[in-house]
Amino acid sequence: MLSAKSAETVRATLPAVGGAIGEITERFYGKLFAAHPELLRDLFNRGNQASGAQQQALAGSIAAFAGALLARPDDRPDAMLARIAHKHASLGVTADQYAIVHRHLFAAIAEVLGEAVTPEVAAAWDEVYWLMANALIAIERRLYQEAGLAEGPSLREYRIAGRVRETADVAVFQVRPVDDGPLPAFRPGQYVSVQVELPDGARQIRQYSLTGQGDGMLRFAVKRLAGDPAGEVSNHLHDRLDAGDLLRISAPFGDVCLDGGDGPLLLASAGIGCTPMVSMLDHLAAAGSTRRVISLHGDRDQASHAFRADLEQLTAKLPGGSAHVWYERPEGEWPADRTGLVDLSGLEVPAGTTAYLCGPLPFMRTVRAQLLDAGLRPADIHYEVFGPDLWLGREA
Repeated sequence: MLSAKSAETVRATLPAVGGAIGEITERFYGKLFAAHPELLRDLFNRGNQASGAQQQALAGSIAAFAGALLARPDDRPDAMLARIAHKHASLGVTADQYAIVHRHLFAAIAEVLGEAVTPEVAAAWDEVYWLMANALIAIERRLYQEAGLAEGPSLREYRIAGRVRETADVAVFQVRPVDDGPLPAFRPGQYVSVQVELPDGARQIRQYSLTGQGDGMLRFAVKRLAGDPAGEVSNHLHDRLDAGDLLRISAPFGDVCLDGGDGPLLLASAGIGCTPMVSMLDHLAAAGSTRRVISLHGDRDQASHAFRADLEQLTAKLPGGSAHVWYERPEGEWPADRTGLVDLSGLEVPAGTTAYLCGPLPFMRTVRAQLLDAGLRPADIHYEVFGPDLWLGREA
């Protein structure tokens, strides 16, 4: 791992680098896109760039990786690396792109830190970068091989066979391969990258959790994203695409997947975070699972709750299943103890439970803290983040 000499230098300079990492990543992306505008047009999420979320995620991952190397020099933070690698593989990232990133990132570091970047400091952080990059390249190469794909973009053309309105702002797309070949295998909880061509010619890519498959079709749900910036891909899918239209879709990826054991499960979601949980419940019901399965979900109200009927129907098929739902502003009569935010204080969580969380970061932080208080091991609590992982590194 990190050499003793570099470790000493990184430890001494980590506060300065960490304090400036936000400015460094902002300059880095500016340099990268000036030199390679096609990356912003066709690979990076323009909305996350505009909001600053991607810059925050990159800054957090670099600082967290360096910190992990110093804290545990003989261990590689594979949980953090696997999450990044799965996202990269779904986007078709290639090994040669790491050299491009390196060039512009270190130019940004030199600009921001100036004379503080001595040859010794540059060499130490260069070692950190390539330890992280080469580890990601190796993991991504394995992911491509396991999926039977060549390294790089491997989007397959699908035709929209149907579109179902789930709620006012959530639509379910049913897609079938144009080549009539077999559907790719996927594990419950995984996602696909979906590429659309926008009116300005950009080919933007977003990830959406698979909610199931059947009749030769994959299913995924898309929530319309409002705000500033609004979700340009989600809005494009909602407003412009319907049955008969074409999409380019990746093989399934994602490291937060249902385990194959027989112990108790807890599936906790909020908002559109229910989509990977629906996939897990669908798999468990189809397999006739007798596992203890506790499903928790929080939403604004009944009308906003996507897959509400699926949650009820799939839970009813599980002998050991139970579902608990909280609404912030419920419509009509609703139990007082299920009004407001999700709260596990009144629930018994069995020993040995494996938990999966998906939803807004404040929701997942709260639920995770309650699960730890209930006695669950940190290693048994898994989470999925839609978009840049701003939690990444904190749990590495």
